[in-house]
Amino acid sequence: MKYVTTINGKKFEIDIRNDGSVWVDGKQREVDFLALGPTLYSVIMDTVQHEVVVEGQDEDVEVLLNGRLYSGTVLDERTQLMLSRRGGPAADSGEVTLRAPMPGLIVSILCAEGHAVETGQTLVILESMKMQNELKAPRAGTVQRIHVAEGTTVEQRKVLVTLT
Repeated sequence: MKYVTTINGKKFEIDIRNDGSVWVDGKQREVDFLALGPTLYSVIMDTVQHEVVVEGQDEDVEVLLNGRLYSGTVLDERTQLMLSRRGGPAADSGEVTLRAPMPGLIVSILCAEGHAVETGQTLVILESMKMQNELKAPRAGTVQRIHVAEGTTVEQRKVLVTLT
């Protein structure tokens, strides 16, 4: 099955073949993937092991890897074809929310309501499991609302910042 994956604005074509091999942008990758829980996975890629948290609704995903949060979409071939025929998703407009990928403590808020932000700009630093995670803007926009304060604890999936 082929997937078109966009992570922080960069597209990747992932092909998981019937023999179990994984190809990324036409190059075969050695990947071993094991679910450790509902959202926690062990991924060994090219002999390097990573613990990865993956959260998602529909085709939207957030991936926490090595203390960094990546936002993106995963579309299979059929969905990608359907979207391309009707003009594609309106990802550059409308409201978008930045959510906590896991429970933690809000260490720092690096944006203010009404201010413009760029794609990939760090908006919030969330401490969880003794690691500080930079949560970045999934796209350029204006900070409409900040839903949390520094020093507060948040649950997983809590809305932190809303962009328009």
